[in-house]
Amino acid sequence: MDVDLVELAGHRGRLAVDVTVDPVTAEVIRGAMETVCWEMATYVSRTATTPILNQSNERNATIIDAKGRLAALSVGIPQFMLTSTLPVRFALEFLGADEFRPGDVFVANDPYHGGGHLPDYNVFAPVHVDGKLVLVASIQCHHGDTGGAVPGGYNVTAADIWGEGVRWPVVKVIDRGVERRDVLYALQVNNRQPGYVGDLRAQVGAAQMAVRRLGEILEHYGAGAVEESVDFMIDYAERRFREEVAAWPDGVYEADAYVDHDPLGHPDIHIHVKITVDGDRLKIDYAGSDMRTEIQAWSTFGNTRGYTVAQIASMMDPNIPKNEGFFDSIELNVPPGCVLNPPAGKPVSAGTHHPGADIGEVIALAFQYVMPDKAVPQTYKTGIPTTIAGTDPRTGRPFVDPSTEVYAGWCNAAKGMDAWGAQAASFGNLWKATAEINESLFPHIQWERDYRTDSGGPGQWRGLCGSHWVKEVRVPAKVYTYVVGMKYPMPGIAGGKPGAPNQLVIRANRDDRYVVQHTANWVPMEAGDTIVYDYGGGGGWGDPLDRDPQAVLDDVLDEYVSVGGAERDYGVVLTGSLDDLTLEVDGAATEQLRASRRPG
Repeated sequence: MDVDLVELAGHRGRLAVDVTVDPVTAEVIRGAMETVCWEMATYVSRTATTPILNQSNERNATIIDAKGRLAALSVGIPQFMLTSTLPVRFALEFLGADEFRPGDVFVANDPYHGGGHLPDYNVFAPVHVDGKLVLVASIQCHHGDTGGAVPGGYNVTAADIWGEGVRWPVVKVIDRGVERRDVLYALQVNNRQPGYVGDLRAQVGAAQMAVRRLGEILEHYGAGAVEESVDFMIDYAERRFREEVAAWPDGVYEADAYVDHDPLGHPDIHIHVKITVDGDRLKIDYAGSDMRTEIQAWSTFGNTRGYTVAQIASMMDPNIPKNEGFFDSIELNVPPGCVLNPPAGKPVSAGTHHPGADIGEVIALAFQYVMPDKAVPQTYKTGIPTTIAGTDPRTGRPFVDPSTEVYAGWCNAAKGMDAWGAQAASFGNLWKATAEINESLFPHIQWERDYRTDSGGPGQWRGLCGSHWVKEVRVPAKVYTYVVGMKYPMPGIAGGKPGAPNQLVIRANRDDRYVVQHTANWVPMEAGDTIVYDYGGGGGWGDPLDRDPQAVLDDVLDEYVSVGGAERDYGVVLTGSLDDLTLEVDGAATEQLRASRRPG
């Protein structure tokens, strides 16, 4: 047991007068609720019908108390931490707790009522004891379509939110245990995916399972103990949060980050942050971020808050509970009308990625010299998923392939560690499907997927290499996507260099190849045409001239770095032959070359 929990029992905070639950019980109840969250997420993975839900793990489960406060969550997509909470809070405020009855299940997906973007469907169900609302179980998942003008849930050229799909601020799909066929049918006919309702039912089943599990916890410990445990752990998280912030250097830290362009081609979408550390208080202010009304890159407030919390959480002790006490400890200012808090009605399907994800970058840049060991951007540079649509001759039915195969890119190095793996940390627990799974579902072949040599940002610790990805479509199809990270790739930190940029080429095998400049608006392809995506690399950490020459040699042998790149980027001179595996570091020549490159 964490000793701080024992200390908290005597803490003279807002619970000190009437708290009766002991620290051990509070921690056990929190652990039990987090296990229920994990069960919810796993339930969806095992019962959903489409790859995004049953393969990708792009979901998050949460438990909210009757006051709308986050009590527990599962490990999922970090951005979902708050966009899965705020819709429940809206429903409680809009409908009132009396409308939350035993056996009810609700659905919501509206970005302007707490969500991120329309593809993220939140399903939640109340838990009662003796007729009193105590908890709400919620499971949020990304779906492959939202209705609207464009298959796939991303209409990045829509004029407004209504052009992106159907908005459901909150609807009741199960009323006191009875399925509302009218509502479910309305949901179904407003979605192209044949498996959509099956996926939604998987979420409903997960929420209902959680209600039963939470009921068992409430029966075992009593509603009073569970409510006090939630209060206790929220108070504990706030205290731990403030203790960490108090150890950070006081000061005001500012930084800027940019997205290449919006989906319409407007350039240089600007994010500015001003971070104030004052004792145990942390203020994050996005005043100065882009206010242009004509641009089309908008991150909703819930999305912005989620990415902010995700970046700050990555810089703190992971044992601090991620609950309302943690989140409320950040004083957040997001000016209405800026790209991170848009006017009502703006389209947001692309903005949930960019500029939303770039929040992690700008916060890390602000902190890179005062807390360099913590400044690892929890972000990625993608645009939106590459959507491929056509008709599958095996079934005669339309298909929408969101290109969820495994690829690598965008992961930054940290102080003391090279970047590794395949995905940027901001993707959290996200999995990608194997090529074999997607080839069984869609009429295409995945021909190549490999690391790109010299694409990881040079540094004392090296960024992750990006990947070279080649897919052949086997039937006539069309491609819809939006790409960033070409002008502004993943940044280096504390003297590290940026990773390689992205590049996406459609019909790469033909003379009329289409290099995506910002948006591919249903570019046609014929059977046998290929898509080539060179995913960008992660940024490096620290001066590349400080990298251990032996580590550079190892990278060359592993084909992460070329022989020329070793000398060009790291000042490491190698002798011998890579083909014969006789490469060696020329120590004297390396020392001389590095000395000539260092500032006088």
